Amino acid sequence: MSGALRVVHFVNQFFGGVGGEEAANIPLEVREGPVGPGRLLQQALGEGGSVVTTLVGGDNYFSERKEEALASVTAALRSAKPDVVVAGPAFDAGRYGLACGEVCKAAQALGIPAVTGMHPENPGILSHGQQIIAVGTGSTPVEMPAALQAMARLALKLGGSQELGPAAEEGYLPRGIRRLGAREAPAATRAVDMALAKISGKPWMSEVPVHLPDRVAPAAPVANLKDATIALVTTGGLVRRGNPDRQSSGNPTRYYRHSVVELESLSGKDWEAYHGGYFNAIVNSNPNYILPLSFMRVLEREGVVGRTHQWIHAMPGVGTPVAKSRRFGEDIARDLKEDGVDGALLVAT
Repeated sequence: MSGALRVVHFVNQFFGGVGGEEAANIPLEVREGPVGPGRLLQQALGEGGSVVTTLVGGDNYFSERKEEALASVTAALRSAKPDVVVAGPAFDAGRYGLACGEVCKAAQALGIPAVTGMHPENPGILSHGQQIIAVGTGSTPVEMPAALQAMARLALKLGGSQELGPAAEEGYLPRGIRRLGAREAPAATRAVDMALAKISGKPWMSEVPVHLPDRVAPAAPVANLKDATIALVTTGGLVRRGNPDRQSSGNPTRYYRHSVVELESLSGKDWEAYHGGYFNAIVNSNPNYILPLSFMRVLEREGVVGRTHQWIHAMPGVGTPVAKSRRFGEDIARDLKEDGVDGALLVAT
């Protein structure tokens, strides 16, 4: 592969073949050549690039020991001397996406171009989207080949010092960067054309898209807790032992209601976590971590709250798009309002 670009690829512990959540704390490992999805990346690069080194790091390692992780990445990149760095793709995995963003920024700080790939709503995009080049992907690794093809094409351009065009033309996620350019029609004509297209129901696109953040007015405080009914809601993936309802571990299609009217506490013999975003064994030993029923019973006996609502609401929150999350929230709120609930405790992971 004479003349091929030198490529360093970063993957997490799962795609590096080390393990799942039980291996999420492993420090950075440096391996020679492509590993796991890196083999598909190598195929996508063709003769234009060679995956010379793969960096494998645990999701928790990057989130909990960030400075140490980035120092290790920087040292590995200085040693490998790549022309370009490819991270992921991370799809909708939040901690993995954050790690990919950090790796790309560490490479760029050394003057090395970098590209990653993840779902547009991944926390990695929300945190680093303006600083990194990222290909938009779906939520699951089913799209791995297509994602790596798109990432490889950008990696070859970046590594070859070619300037990227606009995001819509090149296939990466917009970063909110505006550059001077010339248009054939003046602004007034373009504005009228867009207005006419919108009025007539034809396709149109604003030249200055505006994405306003959601604003949720805080609810008024509960006037009298001693007489209040408090509901428990969790996005920690709580299920009955064995998951008889077949709840998914992420990006759910529904939420679940379980009656706890006769329970004083949640036991690991009867309940467990089924969630793709954290180490479930911690919760399985004491499910009250993600749905504090035992603590609510104490507050009831002490007269701090009136009563705990007999129904709990549970689902895994990981990988759930914002639009779907909003719908679930509205539906759960409707349930609670119809049941006469005064307040709710939402336990997230």
